Amino acid sequence: MAKDIYHDLVKEALVIDGWEITHDPFPLDTGPNRLQIDLGAEKLIAATKGKEKIAVEIKSFISKSQLHDFYEAFGQFSYYQEAIEQQEPDRELYLAVPADTYSEFFQNPIPQQLIRKTKVNIIVYNRLKPTLVRWISAK
Repeated sequence: MAKDIYHDLVKEALVIDGWEITHDPFPLDTGPNRLQIDLGAEKLIAATKGKEKIAVEIKSFISKSQLHDFYEAFGQFSYYQEAIEQQEPDRELYLAVPADTYSEFFQNPIPQQLIRKTKVNIIVYNRLKPTLVRWISAK
């Protein structure tokens, strides 16, 4: 699978934020379909809590239609979320989206409602430098 154009930037931002990249890409076996989520990462929380594990699907939202990009990202995320719940229930899946897309599109009522209903975790990243702007947990 082709990497998203912001793959390396988000990967670097995760490392700067203290995450250890454990998979690039993160493989999932769903029978006849072998999937690859962009990244798998772990972060030591505390000696008594163990490690927090995440998988990150990175999206650029660079086409002419943010709505089309949202449909594609949302569908892909939903499919991956189901697969990861079956195979690695202790790993949280995140959708990484650019900050401008988050503020211009994701803040609208229908995307917000869909995100809440389907419990999408989001990482908001800066397109210009390896910075994670915001973490939004669906919990």
